[in-house]
Amino acid sequence: MLERPADVARLARVFHALSDETRLRIVGKLLGGEKCVCNLTDALDAGQSRLSFHLKALKDAGLVTDRRAGRWIHYSLNPGTLAELQNFVGTVQEDAARLDAAQCCEEKKTSLGQLYGISLF
Repeated sequence: MLERPADVARLARVFHALSDETRLRIVGKLLGGEKCVCNLTDALDAGQSRLSFHLKALKDAGLVTDRRAGRWIHYSLNPGTLAELQNFVGTVQEDAARLDAAQCCEEKKTSLGQLYGISLF
């Protein structure tokens, strides 16, 4: 899954870029397709300099791509990076389910009790 340090570093950059509310909102707007920066500015009620800062962070992480059309820049999500994220999250989810299923009943009760600081029996 994440065998090479470069893979781990890349994924960390992607998650860091997604760790901001404004950047998550930008990604949400781009889920509907390519958007001009002027439309993003209006939709997010954000100033151009603030929006440019966040778009650069998303672009540097490989989450968005851009293209220039005249004086406007249009942004869209990078499907390759989204596929990497989906693969990673899917693998984590599968591994967690497999580990959970491998525990016996008594271990599940104990670990849940320890997690919430309660005694189940």
